[in-house]
Amino acid sequence: MSKKSRNPDPRAGEKFSVDRVRVTKMADENGSVESLDRLPSAVLATIMTKLDLPSICSIASTCTTFHSCASQLLNFLPNFHLLEISPTVEFLRPLLPPNPFLRSLKVDCGQLDDSAIQLLLKPSLHELYLHNCADFSGKLLSEIGGCCKDLRSLYLSSVAEKRGRAIHIADLEELLSGCTRLEALTLMFDVSFFLRQNFARVWAMASEKLTSLEIGCIYSVTITELLSQNLGISNSMNHVGPSMWPNIEKLCLSVDYITDAMVGAISKGLVSLTHLELQDAPIIEPRFSFDLTNVGLQQIKHLSKLKHLSLVRSQEFFVTYFRRVNDLGILLMADGCADLESICLGGFCRVTDTGFRTLLHTFSNLNKLRVFHGIQLTHLVFHDISATSLSLKHVSLRWCSLLTNDAVKNLSLNKDLSFLDLRDCRSLRDEALQAISTIPKLKTLLLDGSDISDAGLSHLRPMIMNSLVSLSVRGCKKLTDKSITVLFDGLSKIELQELDLSNLPYLSDAAVLQLTRSRFAISELRMRQCPLIGDISVMALASMQVNEDQRHGSSLRLLDLYNCGGLTQLSFKCQSRPFLHVACHGEELGADHWDNSDILYMHHYDEVDEFEQWLFDGEVEDDEDDDMADAENDGELIL
Repeated sequence: MSKKSRNPDPRAGEKFSVDRVRVTKMADENGSVESLDRLPSAVLATIMTKLDLPSICSIASTCTTFHSCASQLLNFLPNFHLLEISPTVEFLRPLLPPNPFLRSLKVDCGQLDDSAIQLLLKPSLHELYLHNCADFSGKLLSEIGGCCKDLRSLYLSSVAEKRGRAIHIADLEELLSGCTRLEALTLMFDVSFFLRQNFARVWAMASEKLTSLEIGCIYSVTITELLSQNLGISNSMNHVGPSMWPNIEKLCLSVDYITDAMVGAISKGLVSLTHLELQDAPIIEPRFSFDLTNVGLQQIKHLSKLKHLSLVRSQEFFVTYFRRVNDLGILLMADGCADLESICLGGFCRVTDTGFRTLLHTFSNLNKLRVFHGIQLTHLVFHDISATSLSLKHVSLRWCSLLTNDAVKNLSLNKDLSFLDLRDCRSLRDEALQAISTIPKLKTLLLDGSDISDAGLSHLRPMIMNSLVSLSVRGCKKLTDKSITVLFDGLSKIELQELDLSNLPYLSDAAVLQLTRSRFAISELRMRQCPLIGDISVMALASMQVNEDQRHGSSLRLLDLYNCGGLTQLSFKCQSRPFLHVACHGEELGADHWDNSDILYMHHYDEVDEFEQWLFDGEVEDDEDDDMADAENDGELIL
């Protein structure tokens, strides 16, 4: 079961540029403008309340007046958000004085442990977001329940994952019984080790106001048994008790197996759901009784209020698929969920163009479509897309190896598209880029592993100038240094802020020098697994200025250099970029916690998956029991 936790966006809440503070200070030193520190303290405090916490800390370091104002401001600051770095206790202590007005606290706890609990927890908090809590024990949960009685939203990730740390059922009990006003609860860590009998008793104490619940690792049978009392089913573990999670609207679970029993219990026991996300990560091929079939998928039609649906089979531990769901299951599910606005299907290897086309033509309000490992999805799904509402704004078609340029041409008719993910669609070539260039509002484009060339990238130049904010061409093996020239040469301004050039064997220092000479304000640059990138690139990027007056510094905040072949210790001696995070240990930042595919990315594009080969060459014989069960399964479908 996956225990991946959501990584926070390092740019979240950014309202003020640290470089702008430097500019103001530099201009002041030259006597060209009046110093801000001469303003009345009340005016300064008003200005500083508009800044995020990192900017407040930065401006406080420039002079004693700002430092004094910042110190006072911390006593009544309503929001304390520090996710860009992992602070120590010593760093946090002066920043978290007694503050009865503090309502929201968000911290990366990568360098904290139980000794920081009293510092972090405040009775006034309504929102608490603690990320990377591996060195905390279950005491964190019990203390939150005892101290933060007024919490509305709680996020905890990786609690007690470090060896020697433990969580007891009593800790969870204290949390749930103490935080009686909780409306949103996210526990992104393993809770599967709790005994199911105790687990049901404790969860009965959860706030009746709870509308959103996310759990990072739990057994599907536990969920089935928890919800069985909502259906009036009595057994030894839930013989008496109120309905479980009666007002829940959003449920996100990562389980061992997505099964018919669990989906049925959710669909019939939580009828108010508008948002359902289920992901599993099998360690062996699921047997019939521990798998999702057409019968289970059909049960989702009972969720008549459903707006968002995500069903994903992860291949984190084992290459496996939903082998017992076909087009019929999709048709039956769609029959009762006409109001779906967002759908994500991952690992449905037996669903063909007919099933996927049903999604586009049934859900008139569909604006987000995500398909992973759609190994039978072809361009025919989109050939008559003009007959739909053309309302798509977010499309992700990853690992869909049969997808061709024609599919992208038809997709481009959705002129409101802002996000397009075509990673690992290996048949896409330059013609696809020409079609993509006609999408006027596109902000994010991910083309990892496609068969595009330097010349094809030239079609994206107008988009980089006008709309495109994030571009990834990771693993596009044909690209060379010329790709940087065709994208940026001669442009005076760009919208692009994030660029991923990772795993390009022909990308060298010359391309990076060309990029630095452009002096564009790129904030994230990833060049991992580039064997020709070396010290020259790092030193050039460290000294890069945004514009010619040399006063705005560089906007670069993240530089990913993992496993670049030409790096030496010389690269890490540049001291002029204290605000730059250099990722050199393979970490991934900003990844969706339901999408752990980055760790699977390193592969050869010419490899053929054994299951795909079987699918197209001819079926293998299943066990007799499975054959009989599948036959019974289809026979039980209620049209």
